[in-house]
Amino acid sequence: MKKIILAAVVLFAATFTMSAQQYRVITSVESIVPNGLGRSRIINALEEKDYKEFTTVQTEDDNTRNKSDRSEIRVKNFEETKLLNFYNLGGIRFQNIAANDAVITSMINDMISNGWELAFVVSGVESEGGKGDGQGIFITRYIFRK
Repeated sequence: MKKIILAAVVLFAATFTMSAQQYRVITSVESIVPNGLGRSRIINALEEKDYKEFTTVQTEDDNTRNKSDRSEIRVKNFEETKLLNFYNLGGIRFQNIAANDAVITSMINDMISNGWELAFVVSGVESEGGKGDGQGIFITRYIFRK
């Protein structure tokens, strides 16, 4: 009887633990601006926001807008870790890419050692793409789960 009760308690605890997951998003932004003029960073928000505070429902009959100030959405407490730009005056710098990989790997290993699991990685490139294409970033979001 004791084994059945113990098994039930363990099963209940496992079910509760699985349903109470927490997520964390950390973003790396790497400049693809020629001549090394851009800025590259890892950004980690140190405060939480409730998306519901900034969400409105739009209907056909009611087209009201949320009157809250956009500045309320901004996060003022965050970590900013420097990375190197992909380009310098000589063109693409493979040493910079390797250095960024080492720093990002260190960040991922630190998160894992603190009990987080790397669940998803999403990336994309944004570039002006027009004549003289002088702007662009490579952005990666690391989504951790605990």
